Parts: sequence; C-alpha cells; structure tokens
Amino acid sequence: METTKVAGMKQPAAGILATIMVMALALGFISLFAFPTFTGWIAYCLLCLIPIQIVIAVIWASNPSFAAKARQPAKGALLILFSLLIGAIVTVVCFVTVGGAVSPPTPMLTMCSIVSVIITFWAAIMWGGWPFTAVIKNPIAAGLAMLAACYLVNYLLFRLFFNYGFMQGAPVYVPSQDPHGLFNAWYALSFYLTLLAAMFLIVNFDLWPLTKFAGVMRQPVLGIVWTLAVFVIATAVYYVGVIAMQTDPVAFMVSVPVPFIFGTIVVQNMLQGSLFAKSQQPVKGVLNAIAVIVIGGLLARLYGALASVVTGTVNPGPPGYEYEIWLASALLSVTFPFLIFHAEFFKLWPLQKPAAISARK
Repeated sequence: METTKVAGMKQPAAGILATIMVMALALGFISLFAFPTFTGWIAYCLLCLIPIQIVIAVIWASNPSFAAKARQPAKGALLILFSLLIGAIVTVVCFVTVGGAVSPPTPMLTMCSIVSVIITFWAAIMWGGWPFTAVIKNPIAAGLAMLAACYLVNYLLFRLFFNYGFMQGAPVYVPSQDPHGLFNAWYALSFYLTLLAAMFLIVNFDLWPLTKFAGVMRQPVLGIVWTLAVFVIATAVYYVGVIAMQTDPVAFMVSVPVPFIFGTIVVQNMLQGSLFAKSQQPVKGVLNAIAVIVIGGLLARLYGALASVVTGTVNPGPPGYEYEIWLASALLSVTFPFLIFHAEFFKLWPLQKPAAISARK
C-alpha cells in the first residue's frame, strides 16, 4: 500500500497563511468592479462555478481520471479550467432559461443560482452522490448526472418556495421573472442558508452522533437521517433568530449562517481540521463549532469594515440591502470558490507539496 506525505509548512500555519493570501486576492478582485457589476454579473458567474467545484472536490475527491496523473500546479490548473468550462455552460444555459436572457441577471436568476449551490452540497455531502454513484459506475458520468439532477430539483423547489412580489416597484423587479412561490424570497433564501449552516455544523462534529449507529452510516439512510437532523436544527435556529426575535431575515442571514458557512470552510478546508485533531467527539465538535463562529464572525466583520474601501459606499438595510448583498457576495460568491481552488484543487500548493513516498505493504 502506498502512502502519501506532505512536505512544506505544517498546519495550522499553512492554512492561516493560505487563507490570508486568498482573501487578499479575493478583495483585490472585487475592487476591480463597481457595485452593480460585482453583485450582478460577477457574482452570478462565480455562483454558476461553485456546484461543479463541489462535484470535483467531493464526488471526485479532486482527483478525476482526466487529471489523476498530473502534478501540481498543473493538476490544480487543469481542474480550474474544467470547472470554468462547465461553469460557463451553466452560466449561459441558466441565463437563457431561468433568467429569460434579461441582462443584467435578475434577482430570480441570482437567488436561484445561490440555492443551486446549497442543493448540490446536499446531494454531494449528505447523500454522497447517491443514487448516481451507486448506479453509474463511471465516476465522471455519475458526478455530471448528479449535477444535472441538482439543477433540475433546485429549479422546481425554487419555483415552489420563492416569491419576489415584495420587490414590486424596485428598479430590479422583473414581473415576468417572479416565480410566485410560497414565501418572501429573502425569508426563503435566509432559511436555505441556515440549512446549509446546520449541515456544516454536523460536519464539524464528524457526523457524531450518527457514527454511533452502523445502520445509519450507509446511503440512503444516512442522507435521510442527516437531512431530517439538519431541518430540525435549522428550523429551531431560524425560529429563534427571525421569528421570535423578529430579526430582519437579511440581517440574520449575513450575521448567522453566512459567517458560519465561511468559517467552516476556513476551519475544515483551509486548516484541514487541524485545530483540534487530537480531541475526541463530541468535544472536538464543540471546539470546532466555537472556532468556526469566532473565525467566521471576525472575518465577516473584517470584510464589512473594508466594504467602503474596496467598493465604495454600500448602504445597509431595506429596501436595497446593498451592504448585506455585498458582504454575502464577497464572502460566499468570490472568496469561497477562491478558497476551494487553493485548498482542494491545488492542495495548498506551493505552501504544501506531496513528498516522496514510501512504503508498500
């Protein structure tokens, strides 16, 4: 059996430095665009890139057959090029179909793209790509089939749940693009993101206590149980934060689920779960969750403080929610995929590199 070792900086130093580098790159990238362009076309195009990133990183373990023999940095570059290709196709198809070819991207199109990311996370992580990975033997075909199914399921759910009627009278409202779903779009979107944060909470616990039940740790049982757990956690948090405390759903979104999601990517992907690696569950999960809340919250505040420097004046609150849209876009539409590029596609190269390998048993 071959084992792979990593040379270079050790964790968590490598992850901390890599995060700082990527954040600086992301903020520099954002500064190139005016607010309408950044939160319109730029955010939309990058959102269309993230689902295929999830497929590559989770379903293909960042090692698909077409890139398996490549070394870094060529491997990372190849994976980025492939994700850009698929992302470009998705961008055009969704713009013409979901968005009705209305330029710049309508609120319907942008929000539909956001929740497509959440549905893909749900399918890839909680369901492990099932049933596609079980039925389709070719991993590439299975991943792409899952991705196509995610977009279809997402669109149907989006039409069912999202309603843009509250935007009537605003310059961005396009009546023909209103899905006329069951819920105010901001409430629906903030709940979707709370669901994703709940999923990441369980990831921080390494799926404890589900791992204590062997019968649960197989698909589709795991997907069903994990989904139910996520809904229970997210509903409780959302009820307290938005319904009971009557917090504006957009303010809640950028202060609770968005920082938690961003913090999890830093702790689990950039730092590779190194902070509390020697601890046992559930203590490890509690410590991870605390670290995620602190790191995600501090970085969200840092981004918020830099908003006017990077982009210019962005006003918080209704009706425009410029600050909130800027913050969510900066963290999750830009920095998030940039972090995944470095952590999963390049495996933190050049800060870390595969070392010469060893023993066969």
